Amino acid sequence: MQAADWDARYAAQQQWTAEPNALVAELLADLPPGAAVDLAAGEGRHALWLAGRGWQVTAVDFSATGLARGRGRPGADRVTWVTADVLGWDAPAASLDLVLVAYLHLPEAQTTALLRRAVRWLRPGGRLLVLGHDADNLAHGVGGPQDPAILYGVARLAPVAELLDVDRLEQVRRETPAGTALDTLLWGRRRGR
Repeated sequence: MQAADWDARYAAQQQWTAEPNALVAELLADLPPGAAVDLAAGEGRHALWLAGRGWQVTAVDFSATGLARGRGRPGADRVTWVTADVLGWDAPAASLDLVLVAYLHLPEAQTTALLRRAVRWLRPGGRLLVLGHDADNLAHGVGGPQDPAILYGVARLAPVAELLDVDRLEQVRRETPAGTALDTLLWGRRRGR
């Protein structure tokens, strides 16, 4: 989908809950605040949650309408909102403590290139959290993107995992109104420290 498509979706209605994804919240709850970027932030639910916990957060998305929804929420003044395509956006090397990529679905080569760049943005010991719809969802009919070329899997994220000290690289279950959905999780830290 293009930015205009997402703008139309966000203009029609709120797309996500105001609360962070439960697994994102669980994994990040005990991290000390630092500098973070939320790539493909959409309406900013994760960025706002992190900012409320003391993080200095940049929310990046190519949908100006999605970001405008986030800017209208309480606490939005604590987030830096950037309208940009994540494929072209950049951060200085070793400048971030956390890169969050939740439900960004791109072709494999673009995903790998983006996540390799994201690892370079992390300070030694900085964390990368990638969470997205798993390709196995197609067999279970629980929603999400239906194009297998943009869905995650453990093998697809393995080339990025090789750059990290990995805590978790696995398929995880998420309960939805439509049933149990399958996601892929990569949770690791940049080597060093």
